[in-house]
Amino acid sequence: MNKTLLVIEDDKNLQEYLKELFVEESYSVKTLDDGTKAVEVIERIRPDLVILDLGLPLVKGESVLMQIKKEWPTLPIIILTGKNTPMDKINAFETGADDYVTKPFISEELLLRVKARLKENQPENNILKVEDLQINTDTMEVKRGSRKIELTPQEYKLLEHLMNNREKVLSRETLLNRIWPNSFDIETRVVDVYISYLRKKVDKGFKKKLIHSIRGFGYSIR
Repeated sequence: MNKTLLVIEDDKNLQEYLKELFVEESYSVKTLDDGTKAVEVIERIRPDLVILDLGLPLVKGESVLMQIKKEWPTLPIIILTGKNTPMDKINAFETGADDYVTKPFISEELLLRVKARLKENQPENNILKVEDLQINTDTMEVKRGSRKIELTPQEYKLLEHLMNNREKVLSRETLLNRIWPNSFDIETRVVDVYISYLRKKVDKGFKKKLIHSIRGFGYSIR
């Protein structure tokens, strides 16, 4: 599957150049002229990496960086900017930047940095991740951020199935047949009960909720 990059850059010529550069490397690319809709667009397209200019109109790039990292702490962000003082770089890294490239830049170097950040962010085969929630399928350890979460076997199986199908809407019937395949006398409302259990353990105390009800359809984790 092609990786998706979001380029937030107000210089139209540079924006077009970056788009062509990344498309030639088989990336899917979305561009924005400023950072006012960055969070909205990321929510919609779920990019694998963001290229962010700090010298943006309307909203400062530093503020956009902070907003993105607040909502998606694991989303890699490479700063691409004309700001090149040591303090600019220190502030960006302290705010959450994963890499920092100054203009003018060498295209080959930028591509290598993009590839490196995408590789670093690639989960191991035994790790399932959704935002800051992760499951180690070898040890069955579940963590959200630094908090370890204790689950019953059925809760674990339900959460693992949701995470294996992240972004997808799964009906109650689908979940029932997958988690309780041989229990023909169990009603679909048991799914609602166990989703409630999971929410208390996975989402309670966190500003960003990951388990969502899709009215009339079922449940999704995103």
